[in-house]
Order: sequence, then C-alpha cells, then structure tokens
Amino acid sequence: MPGYRELARDREFRALFVAHGVSVAGDQFARVALTVHVYDRTASAGLTALTYALTFLPDLIGGPVLSGLADRFARREVMVAADLVRVALLVVMAVPGLPLWVLAALLVQVQFAGAPHGAARAALLPQILPDERYPLGQAVLSTVTQAAQVAGFLTGGALVAWFGPGLVLLADAVTFAVSALLVGVFLLPRPAPSSPHVRAWPADLVGGARLVWEDRQLRALLALACVSGFYIVGEALAAPYAAGLGAGPAGVGMIFGAYAAGAAAGMLVVARLGERLQLRLMPWLAIAACAVLVPAAVRPGLVVSLGLFALSGAASSYHLVANTRFVRAVPDSSRGQAFGLAVTALRVSQGVGIALAGLAADTLAVHQVVAAAGALGVLAASGAAVVWWLSAGPSRSGGSSRWGAASRSDGRDGRQRRYG
Repeated sequence: MPGYRELARDREFRALFVAHGVSVAGDQFARVALTVHVYDRTASAGLTALTYALTFLPDLIGGPVLSGLADRFARREVMVAADLVRVALLVVMAVPGLPLWVLAALLVQVQFAGAPHGAARAALLPQILPDERYPLGQAVLSTVTQAAQVAGFLTGGALVAWFGPGLVLLADAVTFAVSALLVGVFLLPRPAPSSPHVRAWPADLVGGARLVWEDRQLRALLALACVSGFYIVGEALAAPYAAGLGAGPAGVGMIFGAYAAGAAAGMLVVARLGERLQLRLMPWLAIAACAVLVPAAVRPGLVVSLGLFALSGAASSYHLVANTRFVRAVPDSSRGQAFGLAVTALRVSQGVGIALAGLAADTLAVHQVVAAAGALGVLAASGAAVVWWLSAGPSRSGGSSRWGAASRSDGRDGRQRRYG
C-alpha cells in the first residue's frame, strides 16, 4: 500500500498540497474577521449567522453552473483564474468603512469564484494520482484542510483582536495570490477533457442531476453529506456563543478551531482504516456528529463546549469516506459538474441550517439552539443512514461489487457509467 512518502515525492501533489493549505488558512482569517466584525457592529446573532451563511448559499448557483467550467476548460487555468478573482475582491473588502451590505455582496462574489476552483481541484486530483495513491491523497488534502482551518481560526482570532478585520482580509488576499502562483508554476499543463459534455448549461445541469439521482448510492452519500447542515450550527453561532461565555475574539477562534482540530484528528484515524470498516462507520459517525451537541443544552463552560465541538468535528470525518466514494463513482468528463452539484446540496443544507439557527438564536439562548440542532440532526442522520443501508443492499459492510470496482479502477468505472 502506498504511503505518505510516495505522495511527498510527487511534485504536482506537493504544490497542490501547499496551495490548498495556504488558501484555506487565509479563508479562516477572513471568516473570523467578518464574524467578529458583524457581531460587534450589530450585536445580532441572526445577522452574524446570516453573514456566515452567505459563505455557503452562493453554491446554490455557483456549484452547478460555475463548477461546469472545470469540465469545459483546462483545469489548472480555471484554478489560477479563480484565485486571482478572489484576490481582487478581498482587496476591495479590506477598504475601511464599507457598508455591511457591500461587504455581504462582495463575500457572495468570493464564494462564487470558489466553486469552479474546488471542482477543478477535485477533478485534477485523480489525474495527478491516477493509481491507488488517490484515496490517500484525498485523505491528505482533507486533513490539511482541517489543520489549516485550526491554524487559521486560532491565528485569525488573535489577528483580528490585534490588527482589526481590514488587515486580516488583506492577508487572505495574499494567500490566494500564493495559491495561484504555486498552481500556475508547478502543475503540469493539461488540456480540457477531450470529450466534455458541452451543452447549454440548463441541459448540462439536468444531465448532471440525473447522473446523481439515478444512482442509489450517490443519493445516499449526498443525504449523509447534507447532515452537516445541523452540526455546523455550533460553528456558525461561535461569536454569540463565545460572548455568552464571556470570551472575546480569541474565544470565537477557539470554537472554530475546536471543530477543525477534531475533524483533522478524525480524518487521520479514518484514513488509515480499511475500506469495509470505513463504510460501516460512516453512517454512525454522521449520527454521532450531531448527538454530541445535545449536552450543550445545560450550558457547559468554554472548556467543555470546546470538547463537544471537537468531538463533533472528529465524527464529521465520515465526509472523507463519502467524498472519496462520490468522486470515484463518476466519469472524468463529468466529474467537475457532478462534484459541483454535490457541493451545491451540501452548502445549501449548511446555509439554510445556519440561517434558521441564527433566526432562532435571536429569540432563544444560543446554547439551546445548538442543542436543538444536534437533536434534530440525529433524526436526519438516522434517516440518511437508513437510505445508505438500503442502497448498499446485502453487502452493507463493503458496498456493492460495482462500488468496489470503482475504488480499484477509476478509468474502468468511467467507461461503465454513462452521463445523463
């Protein structure tokens, strides 16, 4: 079985690894900065959560529409262009004194630009690692995402307290510039897919949706992914939650960081498990990610709360398994579009959950809202788990034979499946 040394020797993967880690850390700087900034100016949990939700809701359009760019154009160039667009937007966001509605509008544009970048990266990874290294590479990128979030959240809270949100937003712009440089210089030039499904975008979206909907296991994986709309509530309400415990911007960063640290640790463990055990644990981890938030109802202190959030993050590592199964199950020529559709469902569920929780937190205690979201999430995750078990058929522990073949041979799977 390949190990981390083999990945470290791959020049392209090293560049992708560093570029992704740097830009993710910068994004967390900006997320803490905007969360603290909005809560300081409005003292409204609802508006703070709404601002956070704006980082997810644009994927309703950006995911299915803009992600298709990763199937129409060279993917390296798509990633570089998306990074440069985000640099320009963040520089404008750093201008002092902008009205909140302008900041919100610019934030939406930043998220739009992220949709094709993520789809292009997901579609490129199986080309950079076309063999059995791919699942390990996916695990490493997922882990560095969480590790960079931990560093970004903890550092971002301190930076906002010291320098204010403007300079932190500029720091985020610099990270995207570094990412564009690394991707443009070190990734090999590859042409766009040789036979992309070039159709009008509405027809393209229908075809991509049909690709996901007609496969029972893809639907089940999507349902499990959307459970995150419940357990993400604690993260979304970090600013008012920390304020209720008497913590400042550093406390907000610690709450964000607890989720990310738990997820990083969970992914390191899950990545080393066998495939059959991963598939067995996946639905139970989705349930646990929500269940551990229920004790927030008794309003524990900061230390216990951080522990609960970290456990929720650790259980959320089931996304690693679901993501790998999903990406490997679709042909390369449609991978960007299918991934964009999946991200759309995921982000919309998160955005809606965050927005509703923010509205509830304007009338109820924040810790009660977090606990209620956890309880509702247990019910939703249990339903998604049943869908998964039914879709897996008699071979629940290891998935169907077709999915086992998909894990062993991405190219073969692409030939077996037809788009639309």
